[in-house]
Amino acid sequence: MAHFVIMGCGRVGVALAHTLDSAGHSVAVIDQNPEAFRRLSDEFSGSKVTGLGFDKDTLEQAKIDEAYAFAAVSSGDNSNILATRVARETYHVPHVVARIYDPGRAEIYQRLGIPTVAAVRWSTDQVLRRILPDYSMRGDFREPSGRLVLTEVALHREWYGRLVKDLEAAAGVRVAYLTRFGEGTIPEGRTRLQGGDLIHVMMHLDRSQEVEKILASAPKPAPAD
Repeated sequence: MAHFVIMGCGRVGVALAHTLDSAGHSVAVIDQNPEAFRRLSDEFSGSKVTGLGFDKDTLEQAKIDEAYAFAAVSSGDNSNILATRVARETYHVPHVVARIYDPGRAEIYQRLGIPTVAAVRWSTDQVLRRILPDYSMRGDFREPSGRLVLTEVALHREWYGRLVKDLEAAAGVRVAYLTRFGEGTIPEGRTRLQGGDLIHVMMHLDRSQEVEKILASAPKPAPAD
């Protein structure tokens, strides 16, 4: 079980909070309007923190230093980006995602290595895929025997800049395609991974936990020649 901090108690924020809370995770929801917390069900067991999601005191009250992931899903692009950068750069939260209404702006921030989803393509499912690696392992496609699965995987930030072939060798998977700046592309072995890339791999289903562990950790140093 892990701790998740969600900024924004609107439709998506509430859906995320309920999904994570019902799965047994620890959840803190931040919103500057205390009335917004009325959207949460009576069964919600997480914490409700009134304040700005990029304010350090507010974040620390939400236990950001213990967070496995941070999702900024308020209605403001600038607030979401600022809060996400604080969570990642100041508190080193390993998994972050920002909701962005402007697709052009989303592309700019993906170039900076901040995972974003433009609101036109937004869904609770997409957020969970970026902040909860186990969730992405459910897969987008399984071949008829059920042994192979095509799925999006989460990467440790130090994989960015590495070659696709290095990732494939380390994890024992095949990178089927990656999504970069909103467009899908089939990479070559010498393609370098960039911050913001969404990586989709084909792998054996029974190795999903092993693959997740490998890719969620920093890559091992290359052996000396």
